[in-house]
This record gives sequence, structure tokens and C-alpha cells, in this order.
Amino acid sequence: MRFLRLLKSKKTEPPAEAEKLLAYRRTGDIRLLGALYEPYMEMVFGICYKYIRQEEESKDAVMQIFEKLVTDLKTHEIDNLKSWLHTVARNFCLMRIRGRRVFEAIDEKQERGDLKYDMNDDEGHSEMEINLMVLEKCMERLVYEQRTSVELFFLREKCYREISDETGFDFNKVKSYIQNGKRNLKICMDKNGSN
Repeated sequence: MRFLRLLKSKKTEPPAEAEKLLAYRRTGDIRLLGALYEPYMEMVFGICYKYIRQEEESKDAVMQIFEKLVTDLKTHEIDNLKSWLHTVARNFCLMRIRGRRVFEAIDEKQERGDLKYDMNDDEGHSEMEINLMVLEKCMERLVYEQRTSVELFFLREKCYREISDETGFDFNKVKSYIQNGKRNLKICMDKNGSN
């Protein structure tokens, strides 16, 4: 009888993290995602602060990483959420730092006069805007597989495996789609007078 009392007195434990992940994938319920993310927010903030070194920007990064998880957790198979989040947070911060450095380098070049983006066309578009418009048109001309692979690889910074998983493209063809897409973009942009 004592054995039965022990069984009855045990409270049912909340579902394991893996079950919560699966439930979120099935339902897309943001509250489930919030419950999964909350215990790790302090860790994510610490990682962001280590790299970014600004409290407010680090707090913003914690929320932006949460927003990123809304879609990423639907497509990624995760065995250990804590270590996966650590990697995601680190990569997010490193990309932000790299982006900042690129813009600082552009600003320096503009100050030295190395960049000539102040040239305008008849409609007031700068050379940079014209190049971006040409790029956009050329992207539209790529075949679906190339366009999708190039966008995921360069704009969303996905690796070959992630692109293959997300799109269903054969893993061995993803690299080819990216290389051919880059080559076709260059040809198209050269033909259309992009500098």
C-alpha cells in the first residue's frame, strides 16, 4: 500500500524539452516557444553582451534571436537546445559585428573619396541604388533553384545542409546551384551595365 501512495503523491512532470520542441513544431504556438526560450534568455544576453559590449543593443539582440527562432525551430532538428542557442546567439552577434565593420569601411572609403556613389541618373538614383535594382532584376531571371539557393546562402547565411533540408533540393546539387547562380548573376549584371 505504501508503494501506491508513493505513486499517487508524485506529481506529473512537465513535458521534456524535446516534447515541447515537437509541440511547437506541430502547433506554431508562440507561448510554447516563449516557455522554451525563457530559461535561456539570461545565457543568450550574456553571450550577446560578451560580443556586442552594449547593454541595450544586447537586449535587442535577445529579442531578435527569439524572432529568428520562430521560423528556425520549425525547420531545424535540435538535440540540445542550450548548445544550439549558444551557437545561434554567437553567430548572430558575429554577423552583426561583421556588418558594422563593412559599413564602417564603406564610410571610410567615402570620406577618402574612393567610393563614387554620389553620381545620380536622370531619376535621382545613386549608382549604388542602380546596382541594387539591376541585381534585383537579375535575381528574378535566375531559375528557381539557383535563385532560392543564392538567397538562402548569401542573404540568410544558410549552409548547404540547411538549404537542402529547407528546400528539398538534393544536397549534392546545392553547391552547383549557388555557383551557377553567382556566375549567371555576374553575366547578367555585366550585360546590364552594373559597375
